[in-house]
Amino acid sequence: MSDTTQTPTELEASIEIAAEPAAVWKLVSDLPRLAEWSPQVVRTLVRRPLTVGSRMLNVNHQGWKVWPTTAKVVALEPHRRVAFRITENRTVWSFELEPTTVAGVPGTRVVHRRETPQGVSALSNRLVDAVLGGQETFTADLRAGMRQTLARVKAEAER
Repeated sequence: MSDTTQTPTELEASIEIAAEPAAVWKLVSDLPRLAEWSPQVVRTLVRRPLTVGSRMLNVNHQGWKVWPTTAKVVALEPHRRVAFRITENRTVWSFELEPTTVAGVPGTRVVHRRETPQGVSALSNRLVDAVLGGQETFTADLRAGMRQTLARVKAEAER
């Protein structure tokens, strides 16, 4: 029996921000600030300086339910991309930045992704089904959370 199940879990949200990539990068690469942006993240701890291979401890929540995850930074391209892989379910979360023009001024297109290149662990899927409302509800919550995360980053960057 495989410990991986394939579910439609590739998620993506994007936003245009009226701020240069360097300013947006400063926000999205400051991983301890994820709790400010994401409605699911309570806290993120990561050793500094941030490098590929840096380990993270995350505390997440859904209502009264709280659970920890661990992660490892798997990509770090300044002003372009930061990504980390969650150990427990093998998902890869990332922020990708692309220079653009917003309302005639230099801006940044930010794409927030959750990818599953190795599938999602069967244990994680079972826990989502049993405790977090099922795949459809949990996925909808993640999508909404990704949009909220980007909106919060945009508000901070455009201040």
